[in-house]
Amino acid sequence: MLSVIEVGTAGWGTAAVLMLVLWFHQRRTEVAGVVDVAWAWGTGVMGAAFALLVAAPEPSRQFLVALLGLGWGVRLGLHLWKRLEQDGEDARYAHMRASAGAHPQRVMFLFFQVQATWVVLFALPMWAAAATPGPLTWTDGFGVAIWCAALTGEWRADRDLLKFRARPGNAGRVCRDGLWRYSRHPNYFFEWLHWLAYCVIAIGSPYWWVAVGAAAVIYVFLSHITGIPWAEQQSLRRRGKAYREYQATTSRFFPWPPRKARATHLGDEASCERQPN
Repeated sequence: MLSVIEVGTAGWGTAAVLMLVLWFHQRRTEVAGVVDVAWAWGTGVMGAAFALLVAAPEPSRQFLVALLGLGWGVRLGLHLWKRLEQDGEDARYAHMRASAGAHPQRVMFLFFQVQATWVVLFALPMWAAAATPGPLTWTDGFGVAIWCAALTGEWRADRDLLKFRARPGNAGRVCRDGLWRYSRHPNYFFEWLHWLAYCVIAIGSPYWWVAVGAAAVIYVFLSHITGIPWAEQQSLRRRGKAYREYQATTSRFFPWPPRKARATHLGDEASCERQPN
């Protein structure tokens, strides 16, 4: 069986070439949002390839993990593609170029290559899970259940937010519909939950630590580095007091019943909360 370094190096080489091509495309069009779509589809395809190519004694687990990885990647990629077509490039890319001074394309090139590294990192848990020896057991079924719950939750969170934003009267308001009532970032929570499915399937794998380590890294980045911090900065800039009230009453990441808002801070946010699904 190939080592994690050999698998990761081969995967990174492939992803780096893909991101180089997309960087040239971004340089010509000045639309960097395609990197998000490529990351989702690339991670799903690479994870499936890792699962199918691993020298595992149980082909049924290989096909199962490959199917899970592809299903996740296709759904997320289609969602990101639709969002890119409707809303255009995410504001963080324009901010990235503006902050790069005289050499924005150098910064974008490095960013695209970092995304190639993330493709490999996020695909390795699927390789680790597929390497689990022995026949399928209840842990595989439990992993599939987590996967189903995660994708259902992520789909619901995305749908609730799209429906909220589609209503003209909600401009400047904070979405508290559906799952957004219990977490300020339910999409990120269920995205992270999805990676726990591979941790469960990897129980007994010689590379279980790869799946667990990747899930821990993904949590740190989503919660403290690239995901939530940027999203909250944007929301505070656009919605101000309404979003600060949301922060005071709603769990940051893990879904939890909302806390009571102080009476002096109700007002506009409360009318948003009453918006129907």
